[in-house]
Amino acid sequence: MHRPKDFIQTAEGLLFAVVAANTEAGKIRCFLRYAPVDGCYRKVASAEANQFLAAHHPQYLFFSTQLDVNLHAVAEKDIVRHYQPQPVLQQLLANDSAADQVLADLHLLCRYLQLDGFDCRQLGITGSLLLGLQNPASDIDLVCYDRAVFQQLRRHVQALIAQSKCHDLNDHDWLEAYKRRDCALTLDDYIWHEQRKYNKAIIQQRKFDLSLVVGTPLINPQASKKLGFIHIETQVKDDTLGFDYPAELAIKHPEISSIICFTATYAGQAQTGEWIEVAGQLEVDAAGIKRIVVGSNREAAGEFIKVLR
Repeated sequence: MHRPKDFIQTAEGLLFAVVAANTEAGKIRCFLRYAPVDGCYRKVASAEANQFLAAHHPQYLFFSTQLDVNLHAVAEKDIVRHYQPQPVLQQLLANDSAADQVLADLHLLCRYLQLDGFDCRQLGITGSLLLGLQNPASDIDLVCYDRAVFQQLRRHVQALIAQSKCHDLNDHDWLEAYKRRDCALTLDDYIWHEQRKYNKAIIQQRKFDLSLVVGTPLINPQASKKLGFIHIETQVKDDTLGFDYPAELAIKHPEISSIICFTATYAGQAQTGEWIEVAGQLEVDAAGIKRIVVGSNREAAGEFIKVLR
């Protein structure tokens, strides 16, 4: 079984991040994140990943008819290794070597969480630590697989910040995160939304992030059709699935049922009852249900969710 935030490796040594739990045309939808270059693994940005595959491995370029978007995909028979966040985290925590500062910070964070009453066996690790490709500047990317546990985890992080065991991001940290996200909000708006999420903080000068992956895909596997760009103001009806991957906000609108968000930038962005401004791609499925998709591609240029304050 594969889930978002897992990684898969092909015989060519390509490392793809899984982006969907269900398969399409016998393939796992994913996106290239690391490629071997001159004998070393290098993280590749979205545009570079597309160019690299087009030039060297076009068989992994994929148009998803279900999502009506260009992605990458790997046939299950072409997978030589499957990296799963939960067992790998437990392996890393069982190794008490402090030679690697990233691992030492991971151990300290989990120790703080456990002392605060949280069971870290409910978590996984993704990103560079999952692959063993971390460097001194690497972040810690934790994954949770249950909504209630994730909300509990956010409260623990808030408590650790209050106890000064962890710290909120400083101005420089926020600016760096903002630049990496390349989002459509102003810096002040980005920070305001992020500070109330408690899904990221600093430990020992290292940033860590929390993400939620639920077991059941939210997206109906039947094909959806894009209707074009839309920009509206609306009210959030229900934020229960707001931190999911993909995130979903039910909205009060006569024709559109919800907002689906595929980019982590806008996960947990708005709460029930709040009025928001949203820009994205309007889509309709075979049942006639309309949704706004934010993050219709990895760049999500001009697509956003913003609370009206």
